[in-house]
Amino acid sequence: QNDSWGKQYSHALFKAMSHMLCIGYGQQAPEGMTDVWLTMLSMIVGATCYAMFIGHATALIQSLDSSRRQYQEKYKQVEQYMSFHKLPGDTRQRIHEYYEHRYQGKMFDEENILGELSEPLKEEIINFNCRNLVANMPLFANADPNFVTAMLTKLRFEVFQPGDFIIREGTVGKKMYFIQHGVVSILTKGNKETKLSDGSYFGEICLLTRGRRTASVRADTYCRLYSLSVDNFNEVLEEYPMMRRAFETVAMDRLDRIGEEWSPGPAQPP
Repeated sequence: QNDSWGKQYSHALFKAMSHMLCIGYGQQAPEGMTDVWLTMLSMIVGATCYAMFIGHATALIQSLDSSRRQYQEKYKQVEQYMSFHKLPGDTRQRIHEYYEHRYQGKMFDEENILGELSEPLKEEIINFNCRNLVANMPLFANADPNFVTAMLTKLRFEVFQPGDFIIREGTVGKKMYFIQHGVVSILTKGNKETKLSDGSYFGEICLLTRGRRTASVRADTYCRLYSLSVDNFNEVLEEYPMMRRAFETVAMDRLDRIGEEWSPGPAQPP
């Protein structure tokens, strides 16, 4: 009682925080019912404030990297799925590696995000995301910018692991593929093998002829590809008939070189 106001205030603050943080009831036990009820009220208010602080802090931390949290939640479901079906260890490892390369620790609902944007913004983002693909592909580099934009908006991103067969011989051609990054092998009849890498495309001849694949395509490395379905392929080429002729010119050149009805290869300028 005879100390300075600073010491008195510090002592009072210490007792109040001891109550409110629920780590005790101060240096002295409450005396009388008034002190007991005030102490309990202080502890209840303090516990509530402490819980609110922890909740807000947790929400703030999670909001700083919500895409990583969504990825972790999604992968937990995948792990539970693999455990429920008792998948073998090597399959689980391949699934884990696929998710790591496909999403790289972050997950977005890209289709929904792009769907909410205006067409100019959507086209700008798609052109930016695919700038490396456009820069490495002579077909796009020499084409009408409007055709390139129309084509890019139809592409679907896909990832394949080493050893995966992207195309199998004898199947109906429903997609063509553009290689953003990676190396694939074209396995034709007679065990002839051709390598394709960044900036190449394959599978377009079956879309033009509506025939079956006469060769297989295998991923040699982790491959980041963009696929184009036959419906989207024809839809875009109907608007740009000159580009259809460019595809047909390249396709016929490939057919002449290998003498088969299906021949993937590196993209060549028309």
